[in-house]
Amino acid sequence: MNNCEINTLTEFSMIPFSTSGINTIFLFTGFLFMYFLAVVGNLIIIGLVCVAPQLHTPMYFFLCNLSIVDAIYVSTIIPKILAIILTEDKTIPFFGCMTQLFFFIFCAGTEIYILTSMAYDRYVAICSPLHYSSIMTRKVCSIIVTFYMMFSTANSLMLTLLIRTLSFCYSHTITHFFCEIKALMALSSSDTNNMTMILSMEDAIIVIVIFMFILTSYVRIISTILKIRSSTGRLKAFSSCTSHLITVLLFFGPSIFMYLKPESEGSKEEDKILSMFYVAVVPMLNPFVYSLRNKEVLEAARKMSTVIWNRITL
Repeated sequence: MNNCEINTLTEFSMIPFSTSGINTIFLFTGFLFMYFLAVVGNLIIIGLVCVAPQLHTPMYFFLCNLSIVDAIYVSTIIPKILAIILTEDKTIPFFGCMTQLFFFIFCAGTEIYILTSMAYDRYVAICSPLHYSSIMTRKVCSIIVTFYMMFSTANSLMLTLLIRTLSFCYSHTITHFFCEIKALMALSSSDTNNMTMILSMEDAIIVIVIFMFILTSYVRIISTILKIRSSTGRLKAFSSCTSHLITVLLFFGPSIFMYLKPESEGSKEEDKILSMFYVAVVPMLNPFVYSLRNKEVLEAARKMSTVIWNRITL
């Protein structure tokens, strides 16, 4: 019988970073800057998609959902990091840790499905342009979003409840800057073989099925674009895909490397760096990737700023 009862645990302690030689003010300013850009940038994208009629298309509908998830993503992780740096209080309540874990898994899973949906949207738009309006209807887009929201919620709830049942007898110190699932499993005194198998299966599905689906879609897309005779047509088709492809590579690259690389002595610090990339840097960059490389978004932003300026100056 295990004498360590899970309900006796009230809080964890986190070791976010090896801050030797790092200026605390610089660290706090850097995270605050990333958080500000991520939240403001994604809120601007959400606002533009909602109010600009020319952005009421399936591609921007999925982009709006991506921005919502990215705003939640960074708000789940970075405020706690800022609080730790500012107050030097590295503790997090057990319930707060489980809440953070739930939203982290939910946002990560949802982002994967949104990126997959956007890849399918671009595939249909370029490879079957005559059937695009009949395939990517508002009803179909709504069903896709409802499906991946429900699936992400169920998966996040399942994994969080499984972590909730583990015992933490020997240490309550998480060697990470948030309640990441692998860090919690490494900390537990319970048998985590079943959870390891579940996570390995999910990782395999993400790599083999989802990521390969996206890559296959883009192979077909690029092949179709290269057959376009007009250089203007090829450029326009490429420009509608490059932003999404950049986002896919930015998100999947560090994620796949982190979860599939072998464990080593320095792997914990590497995990922190890679995690920071896809939980903070990518949500911060996404609005810029989609706005700076997209004429429709830039035009919508110009019109909105003009309307706002006119109302202010009246």
